[in-house]
Amino acid sequence: MLRRVSSLAAKQAAEIKFTLEEFILSLMTTGNSVTTPNPQQMSNAIRALSMDAVQQANSGHPGAPMGMADIATVLFTRFLKFDPSDPDWPDRDRFILSNGHGSMLLYSLLYLTGYNDIDINQIRNFRQLGSRTAGHPEFGHARGIETTTGPLGQGIGNAVGMALAERMMEARFGSDLVDHYTYVFAGDGCLMEGISHEAISLAGHLKLGKLIVLFDDNDISIDGPTNMAVSDDQHKRFEASGWETSKVDGHDHEAIFSAIKAAQNSDKPSLIACKTTIGYGAPSKEGTASTHGAPLGDEEIAGARQKLNWPHAPFEVPLEILNAWRTAGTRTADLRKDWNDRLSSLETTKRDAFKRTIAGELPDLFDAAVDAYKKELAIEKPKLATRQSSQKILNVLTKAVPEMVGGSADLTGSNLTLADGMEAVSVANYGGSHIYYGVREHGMAAAMNGMALHGGLIPYGATFLVFTDYCRPSIRLSALMKQRVIYVMTHDSIGLGEDGPTHQPVEHLSSLRAMPNVNVFRPCDAVETVECWQIALKSKETPSVLALTRQGLPPTRTTHSVENLSARGGYVAAEAEGTRIATIIATGSEVEIALTAREALQSEGVGTAVVSMPCQELFDAQDDAYQQSVLGPENVRVAVEAAVRLGWDRYIGPKGGFIGMEGFGASAPAGELYEHFGITATAVEAAIRERL
Repeated sequence: MLRRVSSLAAKQAAEIKFTLEEFILSLMTTGNSVTTPNPQQMSNAIRALSMDAVQQANSGHPGAPMGMADIATVLFTRFLKFDPSDPDWPDRDRFILSNGHGSMLLYSLLYLTGYNDIDINQIRNFRQLGSRTAGHPEFGHARGIETTTGPLGQGIGNAVGMALAERMMEARFGSDLVDHYTYVFAGDGCLMEGISHEAISLAGHLKLGKLIVLFDDNDISIDGPTNMAVSDDQHKRFEASGWETSKVDGHDHEAIFSAIKAAQNSDKPSLIACKTTIGYGAPSKEGTASTHGAPLGDEEIAGARQKLNWPHAPFEVPLEILNAWRTAGTRTADLRKDWNDRLSSLETTKRDAFKRTIAGELPDLFDAAVDAYKKELAIEKPKLATRQSSQKILNVLTKAVPEMVGGSADLTGSNLTLADGMEAVSVANYGGSHIYYGVREHGMAAAMNGMALHGGLIPYGATFLVFTDYCRPSIRLSALMKQRVIYVMTHDSIGLGEDGPTHQPVEHLSSLRAMPNVNVFRPCDAVETVECWQIALKSKETPSVLALTRQGLPPTRTTHSVENLSARGGYVAAEAEGTRIATIIATGSEVEIALTAREALQSEGVGTAVVSMPCQELFDAQDDAYQQSVLGPENVRVAVEAAVRLGWDRYIGPKGGFIGMEGFGASAPAGELYEHFGITATAVEAAIRERL
């Protein structure tokens, strides 16, 4: 019998990378009851794993996991709806560790409750190359990590988007399929960050009652006591934003339970301030900043083991305690099974729609709808600002893709994100599809990440391109987490005119193009705008920035093409007549300038091609043969873009020319500005001639 158990254990360990100890435990927990340990012992398991992992890594943050262990124990054993055997169950509760430096708290919970991705070896290899247990939680590294956190405040912002997505999906599919909470752990640092103000204001306004924030109120930051830097009354702040608030001893399990229970019964989002001791259990360091971001040290850990009555070796969790945690991990498995039954019993159309949107797949007729509209444009040949072209294609797309959810940071009439038939999302109508984010650019971007992570919705949101500066941390996380979030950034250059240099982006295109895994699109006319939208929606693992003009642009693409020419990043918009001698590369509004310059040069016998390059990232992804076919053989190259030169030299070469901005803009009508800064067809012609 023993031999058989050993053989089975070896096979199991090989298949799912469990330790022998864990396998034996799995045998013990099948159909057998064991003594339930004291909940405090279960909390101490988190504390021990956290301090041991940080010590072994010789880096990390033990203080928050040790301080919040009791809150986590109550939440995961008595409230959280989840199933480690099906981590992506759509109706699971979401748990967000916004204070992501306390990552060992999350990793400990995932290990203890039985997520296969995190075994004891992952805990031992905390912060090591190739481990799933990175220094801060990274979405995609392991199941059960709902979002990437670390930049403080981002988790709260994401959680608002998740909670809003839950309300919106419930309005669309009903509470039988969508009925879950979003729980957030957040520290003093999260609440100091400006994004938290934007996020909680939006959540309170929309009455996201199934959003519960558990505040690690320990009065300590990295520098020391928080009163050195802040004296905010968080309760009054949250109350002013429309939240329920309460205070609780963060080490009293029953008090924590009662507070969460009360929060679940509120129609407002809730803040529970949990008064905790950072580094709880460390005999000489608890309650001090020294536990925040450094290993405790062998001597302090030995003292903590004694104080916590934890006489076990590093990384050792007694079977009865591990069993209790694994039982907690199966606590709501029946709810998941019942949910699956309800999904299966649904009418086919509704069931398929839910599955499709959760999977992030576009409707079957999506491409056909796009192509039909492109045909109309080829006939009509409209002269439109690309922001206007964007709104017109949105009229098509939002009907073809009903899970699209748009919005604007108080610039709806300028960004033109409101499509025909879209209703505003409000407390009275979570079934709407347009969100008035208010002047909350950063909060908007973080919420969109949360909506994308939640699943079932495709978010797009808008402001002026210059204000991507306010969105940038969230855009970066969209890219890092590989989320399909679409940033509609209008008024893309000095072409916005009279608002002046504060509103005129010059460095922003280069800055965004420098960011990995972001597609930055700058279309030149209505057809390219449609194509860029099509690419953005089909890019499931890449966020997109659409840089769109205020000023009207003439049609460049006047012949219908089924092929999406923008999908390869750049293409020949006008080939040279005769031998190609020169190539002008342009984006957006400057393609018109390039074509005008080409006409003049061709009249002089200078064979000139124009390349439209709506997306450098996609062009860079093409093979050398295609790139050379577009850019041409050895020839004079000049790029023109109403922005700074940075990033263009790899296309134009060391002897190439650039027509664009060298500094900030000015306040004047757009046409005058282009003349003033020398971004003209005449300047392009001159740059070509001087290089012939």
